[in-house]
Amino acid sequence: MLRLYDSRFSGNSWKVRILLNQLGIPYERITLDLAKGEAASPAFKKISRFARVPVLQLDDGRTIVESAAILFYLAHDSRYLPDDPYLRAEIFSWLSFEQADLQKPLALCRVYHLRGVADSMAQQIQQFHAEGYSALEKLDQWLSGRNWLVGDAYTVADLGVFGYVSLATEGGYNMEKFPSIQRWITRIKDQPGWIDLMPIER
Repeated sequence: MLRLYDSRFSGNSWKVRILLNQLGIPYERITLDLAKGEAASPAFKKISRFARVPVLQLDDGRTIVESAAILFYLAHDSRYLPDDPYLRAEIFSWLSFEQADLQKPLALCRVYHLRGVADSMAQQIQQFHAEGYSALEKLDQWLSGRNWLVGDAYTVADLGVFGYVSLATEGGYNMEKFPSIQRWITRIKDQPGWIDLMPIER
Protein backbone atom coordinates (compact mmCIF):
# COMPACT_ATOMS: atom_id res chain seq x y z
CA MET A 1 0.00 0.00 0.00
CA LEU A 2 1.11 3.53 -0.74
CA ARG A 3 2.17 5.64 2.20
CA LEU A 4 1.66 9.42 2.28
CA TYR A 5 3.62 11.61 4.67
CA ASP A 6 1.85 14.93 5.10
CA SER A 7 0.73 17.55 7.61
CA ARG A 8 -2.72 18.75 8.63
CA PHE A 9 -2.39 22.30 7.30
CA SER A 10 -0.29 21.71 4.16
CA GLY A 11 -2.02 22.80 0.97
CA ASN A 12 0.45 20.76 -1.07
CA SER A 13 -0.37 17.60 0.89
CA TRP A 14 -4.08 18.33 0.52
CA LYS A 15 -3.80 18.24 -3.28
CA VAL A 16 -2.34 14.75 -3.13
CA ARG A 17 -5.05 13.49 -0.77
CA ILE A 18 -7.75 14.88 -3.06
CA LEU A 19 -6.28 13.09 -6.08
CA LEU A 20 -5.83 9.82 -4.19
CA ASN A 21 -9.48 10.02 -3.18
CA GLN A 22 -10.62 10.90 -6.69
CA LEU A 23 -8.70 7.95 -8.09
CA GLY A 24 -9.95 5.61 -5.38
CA ILE A 25 -6.42 4.58 -4.42
CA PRO A 26 -6.01 3.25 -0.86
CA TYR A 27 -3.08 4.58 1.13
CA GLU A 28 -1.69 4.90 4.62
CA ARG A 29 -1.52 8.46 5.91
CA ILE A 30 1.27 9.50 8.25
CA THR A 31 0.70 13.04 9.50
CA LEU A 32 3.71 14.97 10.77
CA ASP A 33 3.61 17.86 13.22
CA LEU A 34 5.75 20.45 11.45
CA ALA A 35 5.57 22.85 14.39
CA LYS A 36 7.39 20.25 16.48
CA GLY A 37 10.10 19.85 13.85
CA GLU A 38 9.16 16.32 12.87
CA ALA A 39 10.04 17.00 9.23
CA ALA A 40 13.62 17.71 10.33
CA SER A 41 14.11 14.34 12.01
CA PRO A 42 16.92 12.13 10.65
CA ALA A 43 14.40 9.37 9.88
CA PHE A 44 12.23 11.65 7.75
CA LYS A 45 15.21 13.18 5.96
CA LYS A 46 16.08 9.70 4.73
CA ILE A 47 12.88 9.56 2.73
CA SER A 48 12.50 13.26 1.90
CA ARG A 49 15.63 14.84 0.44
CA PHE A 50 14.22 18.34 0.98
CA ALA A 51 12.85 17.54 4.47
CA ARG A 52 9.33 18.66 3.67
CA VAL A 53 5.91 17.23 2.95
CA PRO A 54 4.27 15.74 1.03
CA VAL A 55 6.18 12.54 0.37
CA LEU A 56 4.66 9.53 -1.37
CA GLN A 57 6.33 6.23 -0.52
CA LEU A 58 5.73 3.44 -3.01
CA ASP A 59 5.22 -0.24 -2.24
CA ASP A 60 8.88 -0.96 -2.99
CA GLY A 61 10.11 1.73 -0.58
CA ARG A 62 11.06 4.33 -3.17
CA THR A 63 9.78 7.85 -2.52
CA ILE A 64 8.49 10.70 -4.64
CA VAL A 65 8.81 14.23 -3.30
CA GLU A 66 7.23 17.55 -4.35
CA SER A 67 3.49 17.75 -4.87
CA ALA A 68 3.60 18.39 -8.62
CA ALA A 69 5.73 15.29 -9.20
CA ILE A 70 3.40 13.21 -7.02
CA LEU A 71 0.33 14.45 -8.90
CA PHE A 72 1.95 13.56 -12.23
CA TYR A 73 2.85 10.08 -10.98
CA LEU A 74 -0.58 9.31 -9.57
CA ALA A 75 -2.53 10.75 -12.50
CA HIS A 76 -0.70 8.66 -15.13
CA ASP A 77 -3.19 6.73 -17.29
CA SER A 78 -6.12 8.58 -15.71
CA ARG A 79 -8.51 11.18 -17.10
CA TYR A 80 -6.78 13.82 -15.00
CA LEU A 81 -3.61 13.71 -17.13
CA PRO A 82 -4.26 13.63 -20.89
CA ASP A 83 -1.96 11.72 -23.23
CA ASP A 84 -1.56 14.61 -25.67
CA PRO A 85 2.02 15.96 -25.35
CA TYR A 86 0.94 19.57 -25.83
CA LEU A 87 -1.73 19.38 -23.13
CA ARG A 88 0.77 17.72 -20.79
CA ALA A 89 3.22 20.55 -21.42
CA GLU A 90 0.47 23.07 -20.65
CA ILE A 91 -0.30 21.25 -17.41
CA PHE A 92 3.37 21.30 -16.44
CA SER A 93 3.46 25.01 -17.27
CA TRP A 94 0.64 25.74 -14.80
CA LEU A 95 2.17 23.59 -12.08
CA SER A 96 5.45 25.47 -12.56
CA PHE A 97 3.66 28.82 -12.39
CA GLU A 98 1.98 27.80 -9.15
CA GLN A 99 5.26 26.85 -7.52
CA ALA A 100 7.18 29.88 -8.83
CA ASP A 101 4.61 32.68 -8.59
CA LEU A 102 1.79 31.66 -6.28
CA GLN A 103 2.86 29.28 -3.57
CA LYS A 104 5.34 31.38 -1.61
CA PRO A 105 3.33 34.62 -1.33
CA LEU A 106 0.08 32.77 -0.63
CA ALA A 107 1.37 30.05 1.66
CA LEU A 108 3.66 32.19 3.82
CA CYS A 109 1.02 34.88 4.42
CA ARG A 110 -1.33 32.09 5.50
CA VAL A 111 1.30 30.69 7.87
CA TYR A 112 1.84 34.11 9.47
CA HIS A 113 -1.89 34.45 10.12
CA LEU A 114 -2.34 30.90 11.39
CA ARG A 115 0.57 31.32 13.80
CA GLY A 116 -0.80 34.64 15.07
CA VAL A 117 2.23 36.69 14.00
CA ALA A 118 0.59 38.69 11.19
CA ASP A 119 1.01 42.01 12.99
CA SER A 120 4.74 41.58 13.54
CA MET A 121 5.17 40.37 9.94
CA ALA A 122 3.08 43.17 8.41
CA GLN A 123 5.88 44.48 6.19
CA GLN A 124 6.65 41.03 4.78
CA ILE A 125 2.95 40.36 4.25
CA GLN A 126 2.62 43.61 2.31
CA GLN A 127 5.48 42.59 0.04
CA PHE A 128 4.09 39.10 -0.46
CA HIS A 129 0.63 40.49 -1.18
CA ALA A 130 2.05 42.61 -3.99
CA GLU A 131 3.56 39.48 -5.56
CA GLY A 132 0.54 37.33 -4.85
CA TYR A 133 -2.03 39.74 -6.22
CA SER A 134 -0.02 40.11 -9.43
CA ALA A 135 -0.02 36.33 -9.93
CA LEU A 136 -3.69 36.01 -9.01
CA GLU A 137 -4.59 38.67 -11.57
CA LYS A 138 -2.86 36.60 -14.28
CA LEU A 139 -4.76 33.52 -13.18
CA ASP A 140 -8.09 35.33 -13.08
CA GLN A 141 -7.55 36.80 -16.54
CA TRP A 142 -6.77 33.36 -17.97
CA LEU A 143 -9.88 31.84 -16.40
CA SER A 144 -12.14 34.57 -17.76
CA GLY A 145 -14.32 32.74 -20.28
CA ARG A 146 -12.76 29.37 -19.45
CA ASN A 147 -13.92 26.57 -17.16
CA TRP A 148 -10.53 24.91 -16.74
CA LEU A 149 -6.87 25.82 -16.98
CA VAL A 150 -5.99 23.33 -19.72
CA GLY A 151 -8.32 22.07 -22.43
CA ASP A 152 -11.98 21.41 -21.75
CA ALA A 153 -11.76 19.26 -18.64
CA TYR A 154 -10.57 19.23 -15.05
CA THR A 155 -6.94 18.06 -14.83
CA VAL A 156 -4.11 17.98 -12.31
CA ALA A 157 -3.29 21.50 -13.52
CA ASP A 158 -6.47 22.71 -11.84
CA LEU A 159 -5.86 20.64 -8.72
CA GLY A 160 -2.23 21.72 -8.45
CA VAL A 161 -3.01 25.43 -8.69
CA PHE A 162 -6.18 25.18 -6.61
CA GLY A 163 -4.59 24.28 -3.26
CA TYR A 164 -3.14 27.51 -1.95
CA VAL A 165 -5.32 29.74 -4.14
CA SER A 166 -8.41 28.36 -2.41
CA LEU A 167 -6.78 29.09 0.97
CA ALA A 168 -5.63 32.62 0.07
CA THR A 169 -8.23 34.35 2.24
CA GLU A 170 -6.53 32.77 5.27
CA GLY A 171 -3.50 34.85 4.35
CA GLY A 172 -5.43 38.11 4.22
CA TYR A 173 -6.10 38.18 0.46
CA ASN A 174 -9.32 39.74 -0.79
CA MET A 175 -10.47 37.10 -3.26
CA GLU A 176 -13.66 39.00 -4.14
CA LYS A 177 -11.44 40.83 -6.62
CA PHE A 178 -11.21 37.67 -8.69
CA PRO A 179 -14.66 36.46 -9.81
CA SER A 180 -13.29 34.04 -12.41
CA ILE A 181 -11.10 32.37 -9.79
CA GLN A 182 -14.03 32.11 -7.41
CA ARG A 183 -16.19 30.36 -10.01
CA TRP A 184 -13.29 28.03 -10.88
CA ILE A 185 -12.78 27.11 -7.22
CA THR A 186 -16.47 26.23 -6.95
CA ARG A 187 -16.22 23.99 -10.02
CA ILE A 188 -13.26 22.16 -8.53
CA LYS A 189 -15.04 21.60 -5.23
CA ASP A 190 -17.95 20.13 -7.20
CA GLN A 191 -15.74 17.43 -8.73
CA PRO A 192 -16.45 13.83 -7.64
CA GLY A 193 -14.13 12.72 -4.86
CA TRP A 194 -13.18 16.21 -3.70
CA ILE A 195 -12.48 16.42 0.05
CA ASP A 196 -12.01 19.25 2.54
CA LEU A 197 -8.58 20.14 3.89
CA MET A 198 -9.73 18.97 7.32
CA PRO A 199 -12.92 16.93 6.88
CA ILE A 200 -15.43 17.16 9.70
CA GLU A 201 -15.31 14.01 11.79
CA ARG A 202 -18.69 12.41 12.39
